[in-house]
Order: sequence, then C-alpha cells, then structure tokens
Amino acid sequence: MSETALGVSPDPPPEPTPDRFLAATGRSEEWSDGALPQAVRVPPVRLSIVWLIPVVALAIGGWLAYKTFSEQGPTIQIQFASAAGLLPGKTKVKFKEVELGAVTAIDVSPDLKSIVVTAQLTYGSAPYLTTHTRFWVERARVTASRVSGLDTLLSGPYIAIDPVIEGESARRFRGLEEPPLFTTSEPGKRFVLSAPTLGSLNLGSPVYYRQIEVGQVVGYELDADGHAVSIELFISAPHDRLVHTDTRFWNASGVDVAISTTGVRVDTQSLLSVLIGGVAFDTPETIDGERQPARARDVFPLYQGRAEAHAKTYAHKDQYLLYFKGSVNGLAVGAPVMLRGIAIGQVLDVQLNFNVEDFEFQIPVLVEVEPERIRVLGEPGQNDRIAVVERLVANGLRGQLKSSNLLTGEIYVDLDFYPKAAPEPIGRHGDYLVLPTVPTPLEALATRATSILDKLDALPIEQIGRDVAAAAANANAVIGSKELKGVIAETAAALAALRQTAERLNVEIAPDIKATLLATTATMNKAREVVAESSPLYIESQKMFQELSAAARSLRLMADYLERHPDALLKGKAGGR
Repeated sequence: MSETALGVSPDPPPEPTPDRFLAATGRSEEWSDGALPQAVRVPPVRLSIVWLIPVVALAIGGWLAYKTFSEQGPTIQIQFASAAGLLPGKTKVKFKEVELGAVTAIDVSPDLKSIVVTAQLTYGSAPYLTTHTRFWVERARVTASRVSGLDTLLSGPYIAIDPVIEGESARRFRGLEEPPLFTTSEPGKRFVLSAPTLGSLNLGSPVYYRQIEVGQVVGYELDADGHAVSIELFISAPHDRLVHTDTRFWNASGVDVAISTTGVRVDTQSLLSVLIGGVAFDTPETIDGERQPARARDVFPLYQGRAEAHAKTYAHKDQYLLYFKGSVNGLAVGAPVMLRGIAIGQVLDVQLNFNVEDFEFQIPVLVEVEPERIRVLGEPGQNDRIAVVERLVANGLRGQLKSSNLLTGEIYVDLDFYPKAAPEPIGRHGDYLVLPTVPTPLEALATRATSILDKLDALPIEQIGRDVAAAAANANAVIGSKELKGVIAETAAALAALRQTAERLNVEIAPDIKATLLATTATMNKAREVVAESSPLYIESQKMFQELSAAARSLRLMADYLERHPDALLKGKAGGR
C-alpha cells in the first residue's frame, strides 16, 4: 500500500518543466518548436470509507453520554441523627409510594454528631428541592394519637419526601426526626395559638369544632422572650373556612367540671382529648357585620376553657388600688371584682407592704375594672372619670372582701354602697386611684364583739356582785320573816274562799244564766224573721218609705213654687201658671 493509501501526504511533485512535461505526454515532437504546454487539472485523492465507522461510533457515544448526564437526577445530602434501617443501594426515596430515588452512600458527619445520607433522585426532581422541602425516615410508629408506617415492617424503612415548589433551590437538607402530621400537598391552613403554658397538648393533639375533629396540633415552640408558648395548628379543608378573625380557641383537655347553684356541669370533647389533650374552637354570635375569614398563620389567644373563651372582652380598662388591713387568705390573682353581684373586672396583683411610719402591715390589691360592662342610661355627658369616681365614693362606694365558696375558701372583691360608712376621700398612689374599703363582715363582727367586751370590762363587776349578794341576803331575810308567813297564810285563806264562791256560782247561778241566754237567742231569731226581706213588716216599711219620699218630693215642688210666686198664699194658684 502506498503512503497515500496510509493517509500520509505524498512529497510535492518536482517542478514541472517543458521537457519533462513533453516527455511524459509523448508530445515532445509536436511542441518542439518551444511553445508552452497547457495545464491539466488532476482530481484530488479521497479518504477511505473505513474512517466513517469510528467517527460514527464516537458521535453515538458522545450523544449517549450527553443524554445520560442530562437526564441524570440531582444528588442531595440529608442529615439525620441516626441511620437505623438505612442501607446504601437498597433504601428508596419515595413520595406517596412512588420511587423518586435511592440512597447511594451513608457517611458520618465530621463532628460525629449525625450521619449524612447521599441520595440520587430521578430526572425532573430538581424543581421540588427547595429550602422548604422536608425529608424523614418512614418506619413503624405507635403513639397515643396515631399509628403509622406499619407497611414498613415487611418492606423496610424508606426516606419520605414532602416536595415544595416555593423557596430557593437547595441540595443539602436536615431530616425530621418525626414524620409531619400533614404534607404540603394537603389542602388547609395553619394557625398559631399563643398560650402562657403548653398544658397537656402535644404533637397530634386533635382540634375540634362542635365535637368533630377537623385538625391537629402540628408543632409548638417557646417564644423568644420566654413569656409564652406558640402552638401551631393545621385545620384541613374545607373546615379551615370556619375560622374567622373573631374565632375563640380554648383548651379542651381533660374533663371540665363546674358546680354552681344550677347544678353540676361536665364538659369534655372526647375520650382522646382526655388522654392526650385537645383544642376546640367556635365563633361567638355577635351583632357585628359580616365576618372576615382568617388568613393562614394568623395568631389567636388560647383560653383555659369554654367559659373564658366566650366571656366578653372590652378594650377600655381602668385600674384601681385598694388597701385591706385584715387577712386576704383565699384572694388570688384573677379573682373577680363584683358590683352588686355582677362581674366588672378582676384582681391583677396582691402584695404585702410594711409601713415604717405607723409600723403596720398593709395589703394593697390592684384591680382592673372594665367600665364598658356598665350600661349608661341617659346622656353620659363629658364627665371626667376621676370626678365620677369621687362622686360615687361620696355616695358610699366602698370595697370589701367577701367569700365566694365556703368549701374552698375563695374570696373576691365586692364593690357596693355603704351610706353609713364614714366619709373618706379617694387617694392616689402613683398612677392609681385608691378606693376606700370597709372591713369584712367577719371582721366587723369581731370588732363589735371586742367593743362589747371592752364595755363589759369597764363595768364594776365586783361592786355589782356585792350588791347582788346583799340583795339576796335581804330577800332571804324577808322570806324567812313571820310577817311574810302571815301574809302567805291570809292569802291562802282568801284563795280558798274565792274558790268556794266560784263553785257556788257554777252550781246555782250558771243554770239561770244558760236559760237566759237561750231565751235571748230565741228572741233574736224572731226579730231576724220580722226584719227579713220577705216579711210583711219589711214590705210595708218599704211602701211607707216610698210614700214618704213622694210626699217629700211634693213638698219640695210646692216650696219651689211658693218661692217663685209668694202671692199664691193669698190669691191661690192662677189658672195660667
């Protein structure tokens, strides 16, 4: 094979000359006269078809490599606390039982505090890998609120994914230690409750509306300032539309037992809420306009019970200070402030102070009053609050501690009018108005008893005792005297004579008196018959009275005529009159 056939370029041909050209063409004789020859075009040498096979193979390999690389899914890393049950090449990544990838490697983190799982996902998964995407290990779990992952007892655990489109793209994730109670694809809304304590609530605690489970507690955390707990709820659709801006949430855990004058009331949502806690909500009926639906992640307060949730709240609140000298045992923060049996506020604080000036203990009680609970009749005018309070105190408004429950010893602050109370102006302590107080009924009774005992101590008991002893001695002397004995004997004789006289009257005179009474009774009966309406005497008397009335009428007419015509006595009645 020539060098040209091996693909090597041939040496350049020698410089053409007329002699060589003529010798090559055999026409040296024709062009010997010295004329220049004409150029002849020689076709180029072509490559061999054998070289197309590796070129095509190389192109196909490159295309396959490009296709494989371009269709390869993203590689992610997930950090878990433990790799229990996870195996490289066997553990799958699933979403709703659909395989989206597999675990390719499991390594320990550099700080040895966790493990890092590397997984290869399928093509098209990249848009769902964002900062909000969640991963967790799905395995068999049995809790008080639910049972999940029983199918993994046979197939083994797998890594579950909750894909989310919103958020920035990410390839590194921190796995959840517990599976979420709902995924992002489930319709519904999240809401946040603010409470002073978590109570008996926990993850998975049910949320009830009219005793129907409509959601669950999905999370909780302590606020940044540590003063409250934020509890996150998820209410599934279409029940999420039942939550409005004025909806009230309360803790439905356990059994709510209330004893009042109307009887015993027991309130609970379900046996599950008794065991693991729960939350209930409702929207109170009001006369306001159309209700506004709540937005996702709106914050609501969590009340202790149904009664507190449905209690009316008011924005205007006034605070007052009351000083009590007696015991306040049983008075706690939150105790009601009553005005003639109606709650108008609550107790905010109770303290114990010692005044070094008069060397006495004082108990200031800070109360909060909601004036809007009191309906004002007529024109309220522009009266100043302080002026109104001063007038009420001048009319006898005082504060007093009263018992609300004899069994538990609870007491409350009662505001009422005591017209006989000593006049006392209102005071001021810092920014608070100080309302005057009166002792409790028990303290007033103790004060009165003490006053009576003081008066008894002031009496000359010894002198009175001597006088009583002397009087008793004189009485004994009189009783034992002969004169008194004679008087007693004469009195006994007089009583005996009086007894004999009474017996004589009973035997001799009583029958005559009885007969007289019987005769008198018969006479009265006959008189009653005579004056009866059907008796002749009654009828004739009626006729007589009628005739007398007619005669009197005639005399009155004659007197009127004579008064008008006095000359009729002499001339008589004229014919024309």
